[in-house]
Amino acid sequence: MDEGSRPLDTLNHARGKNVMLDLKNGVSYIGKLKAFDIHINIVLEDAEERKDGTVTRKLGTVFVRGDTITIISPA
Repeated sequence: MDEGSRPLDTLNHARGKNVMLDLKNGVSYIGKLKAFDIHINIVLEDAEERKDGTVTRKLGTVFVRGDTITIISPA
């Protein structure tokens, strides 16, 4: 496989950049990708919670369990 073609490589290239997480409960988080592990548990910094496209809370640093995430994309 080429560098960056594996999912964890892609996440590693996104480290330090803003990403959007869509969760199973319909909530989205947008923040700077600080860290992740092999289970796709993710730490975001400067995170905001959004529902229906509207910012509902500014959260700062958050830990999101990988099994709650449905989509990870560049913000």
